[in-house]
Amino acid sequence: MTHARQFFVNLPVRDLARSVEFFTALGFAFDPKFNSPNGACMIVGPGAYVMLATEDFFRTLTKAAICDTRTHSEALLSISCESRAAVDAMVKQAVAGGGTSEDDPQDHGFMYDWSFYDLDRHSWGVFWMDPAAAQ
Repeated sequence: MTHARQFFVNLPVRDLARSVEFFTALGFAFDPKFNSPNGACMIVGPGAYVMLATEDFFRTLTKAAICDTRTHSEALLSISCESRAAVDAMVKQAVAGGGTSEDDPQDHGFMYDWSFYDLDRHSWGVFWMDPAAAQ
């Protein structure tokens, strides 16, 4: 039997409280068992989490320099939604909460996507895919 893996992404943030507020407004919950003054555990889905870590704490996790996301891309993070309307709602809420979007929604027929940058300029792709096309 294969072990059911969990997936954690660790992201450095400049202001933990503002980041938690931002993602809470987008509909994400946080696991209080793993929250501390140094970080917060955002629940993405079953077995998938994003650890928001203060920059000072994040520096203890790696010997590499923290990427300046204002000028460089560190990763492209993508998250699914249940509908096109939910994609639009999440991106609009992100922008209203202080994030930015520098592109227009893209309709590929079988998939609809749009993206935003969070408060720390981490890039988030938000998409809906037609369940019939996924088969």
